[in-house]
Amino acid sequence: MQEESTHIEIRNLTAGDYENLKSSMLEAYSNWPGDSWRQEHIHRLLEIFPRGQIAVAVNGKVVGCALSLIIKYDIFGEDHTYKEITGGYTFDTHSPYGDVLYGIDVFITPEYRGMKLARRLYDARKELCEDLNLRAIVFGGRIPNFYKQSNSMTPKEYIQKVRQKELYDPVLTFQMANDFHVKKVLKGYSPGDEESKDYAVLLQWDNIYYEKYRKEILSNKSTVRLGLIQWQMRLYKDLDDFIQQAEYFIDAVSSYKCDFALLPEFFNAPLMAAHNDLPPEKAIREIARYTDEIRSRFSELSISYNVNIITGSVPCIENEKLLNVGFLCRRNGTYERYEKIHISPSELKYWGFSGGNLIKSFDTDCGKIGVLICYDIQFPEQSRLLAEEGAKILFVPFLTDTQNAYSRVRHCAQARAIENECFVAIAGSVGNLPKVENMDIQFAQSVVFTPCDFAFPSNGITAEATPNTEMVLIVDVDLDLLKELHSYGSVRNLKDRRLDLYDLRLK
Repeated sequence: MQEESTHIEIRNLTAGDYENLKSSMLEAYSNWPGDSWRQEHIHRLLEIFPRGQIAVAVNGKVVGCALSLIIKYDIFGEDHTYKEITGGYTFDTHSPYGDVLYGIDVFITPEYRGMKLARRLYDARKELCEDLNLRAIVFGGRIPNFYKQSNSMTPKEYIQKVRQKELYDPVLTFQMANDFHVKKVLKGYSPGDEESKDYAVLLQWDNIYYEKYRKEILSNKSTVRLGLIQWQMRLYKDLDDFIQQAEYFIDAVSSYKCDFALLPEFFNAPLMAAHNDLPPEKAIREIARYTDEIRSRFSELSISYNVNIITGSVPCIENEKLLNVGFLCRRNGTYERYEKIHISPSELKYWGFSGGNLIKSFDTDCGKIGVLICYDIQFPEQSRLLAEEGAKILFVPFLTDTQNAYSRVRHCAQARAIENECFVAIAGSVGNLPKVENMDIQFAQSVVFTPCDFAFPSNGITAEATPNTEMVLIVDVDLDLLKELHSYGSVRNLKDRRLDLYDLRLK
């Protein structure tokens, strides 16, 4: 291979690189007992930390890569395993507010070794560490030649002889030449590594430019402030009057610097009073005409008041079908729609609603979230699908008339928080609406539920509103607590699932 005809490129990995990457992995790890990275692993890494996944391409072909996470190192300390540091290969241990760049893999296709490509990957990692102002790069390194000496010396003696260049180890010798120093010998770090005799060496490179007290440059927040609007049903003159009332509450939660404002299901139902002479199924289709305008107005409010607004739900007509939908209006001006999947018997009987088909989580400047409208929270499959996509907060706008109906929403929401290791915020409407058929009375108590473990309130409730009173509930939730729970909780619902016996998939 002539140097002048060879083009080497160091760049960020992309999802489209996977097939080339897979071939490189199979060749690089031909003697390794474990499986190569699956496509969903790579996609997850690119989703949570695209800058940390670095590829090296030769003449356009990806022949190796370096994969990384950012972690809060104090949570794990120096006695950890590879499985623990990767969150059981879910990568939920990644934190944009961590202090260490943790290397989870580096490999080069054997055909291209000797071109010093691994050194280029390491240099790119160091630049990234400096650019993100992280204090160090850390990883557990193999010692693949140790098996040749394991009968005559300890791992400590082996490392010392490699350091003094009396012995050569293809991994450890390279790491030391790249300014990594040994911190500790780890036993059982990566079980099954027979060449290393189940040992690994914890290695570290220190960023001399690290500044401990810095202005945060990453977008995702650890502590997120929620504003739950417990909405009083009342009559309005027109749409402008309705929006004016909504703006009052958005202004209120914004003044407390909330990241999210959550409104209830069908909070625009009072607009049906002008059509109360019509049958319910026609009256609700009349107010569906306002949906595009409501979405547009709330999108403007989200920008003006710098808060992400979850617009509860409103009726929407699509291809002659009546759907129950809502909108996530982000404060950056973008918006997305969510749909009620499960339609209650009364919604079908009185209004003729159809169930939607859209189940997805949403990216926000505070991480991934999911929205389930009222009855949807009573079906555990839907929230589990959102949790598997990485949603850490589930928002539940609801509408219930009686206390037993409310209890179904409340108890199911709390169950979802426990089983999915996430926060669940519910908000509903209160009061009476005598001039709208099938909307006479409302019962609600807005709540934020947590998992039940030591880092959270013992009863799994962060805060709850006064029942049947119009008010705003302001609550802070710490997303980093969920990551600690996932790895160190008394129980670990997501990790301990028997996926060898069952699974859940979206058709």
